[in-house]
Amino acid sequence: MKINFSNRIFRILIAASLFFSCASDLDFNQTKDLRLEPVIVANFAYFDLPVSDFGYGGSGEIAFDAKEFEVFKEQFLKDNLLKADIDFELENTIPRAFTIDIQLLDVNGQILEILTFSIPAYSGGTNIVKYPTEVFQNQRLDLLKQTAQVGFVVRMLPGTPLDQNSTGNIKLRSGGTVYFEIQ
Repeated sequence: MKINFSNRIFRILIAASLFFSCASDLDFNQTKDLRLEPVIVANFAYFDLPVSDFGYGGSGEIAFDAKEFEVFKEQFLKDNLLKADIDFELENTIPRAFTIDIQLLDVNGQILEILTFSIPAYSGGTNIVKYPTEVFQNQRLDLLKQTAQVGFVVRMLPGTPLDQNSTGNIKLRSGGTVYFEIQ
């Protein structure tokens, strides 16, 4: 009985406390000053090319591919993107040196910018090269926003000829950090 009485008093006190609340006027104009600055990290590009994709000649073999880059089809992204940082990493296990051109192409296939990376021939051990971050701001960011395709040109540099017994591959990994300002 005593527990029942205590429960009733507790419930009455809780119910009574609901009638004592604080309230203030709301200022909905504060939303006009709201500014969000999200940062998003995502993959940019990746490929893994085996040695057989280059043929077995002495030099100058080229592999080319272009992929649709639909990121900037949305006007929201074009309007709110402040900056983009893109990091690139190459790994080569082929006993030949390479240069890689990453082409940013517009809707007509015209080159907006070319990023060129060199990677030495594999000679055993780890052959992973991390390149300085490519920062896109101002005019360079405007070019990035016009990008509709990304082209990849991989050139094998002169050296010892490869044959059917040659092994290895070349990998590109990249990721981007994008900075927005939404008002």
